[in-house]
Amino acid sequence: MRWVNRQPRRGDRLLLGALPILLLVVLYLFLAAQRHALNPADKILPLPSAMASGLSALLFTPDPLSGQLVFWSDTLASLQRLGIGLGISTLVALIVGLVLGVLPPVRATLGPLVTGIAVIPPIALLPILFIALGLGETAKIALIVIGISPVMVRDIAAHVGALPREQIIKAQTLGANSWQIMIRIALPQAMPRLLQAVRLSLGPAWVFLISAEAIASDVGLGYRIFLVRRYLSMDVIIPYVAWIALLAIVMDLALTYLSERFFPWAHGANH
Repeated sequence: MRWVNRQPRRGDRLLLGALPILLLVVLYLFLAAQRHALNPADKILPLPSAMASGLSALLFTPDPLSGQLVFWSDTLASLQRLGIGLGISTLVALIVGLVLGVLPPVRATLGPLVTGIAVIPPIALLPILFIALGLGETAKIALIVIGISPVMVRDIAAHVGALPREQIIKAQTLGANSWQIMIRIALPQAMPRLLQAVRLSLGPAWVFLISAEAIASDVGLGYRIFLVRRYLSMDVIIPYVAWIALLAIVMDLALTYLSERFFPWAHGANH
């Protein structure tokens, strides 16, 4: 059987997916052991014991000033900012994307503006946001929204605009107006695409969040990473980066589950 026709079973997919990760872990441990054999004080590639030691204080020892556990307070602060930014972006993408996709006059009017905003590098707007909105939470959340919502809007609008014209004609034949077409025809078919758009936006959203926290914040995963880098504290940086990756993977899996659970028809023959 040709490889293009092979469909691994669920257990095989898990094994195949874990294999490259295990190889990278083994490679890291090998390189770290090599460096420490030459220089026991090496800080670039810390051993797992050093990472556990460096992270334990942040995990279990309250901060003398705030009294909070630093690791968990950083995680909570970042997830709150990310959650609010993703929530606002999702709502904007759904509403604006539906309107642009269903109503051609609105698409002709606002489409170029959305495209123009989407191609602006969001990081370039960060100084403007901090000047206009201050150094608080608003600017950080606004960066996430500006960074991902225009791309999501374009994706939803394109998807809705590409719906079969026969559906629109049949709905109008049955007496549906523009609002009913938007809610009864376009919205149900846009929802799986919206979850997919959120999944694809998770990576950029984390980038914008970490960038904002690194520049102006006193708590957060990005803030902590850039705070300890001046001390070459890779024993803290690497676990923090791994934790961010794990959070992103869990969020991606949760969105995939929601899509498959509530919209199985959108996944074709796989379900």
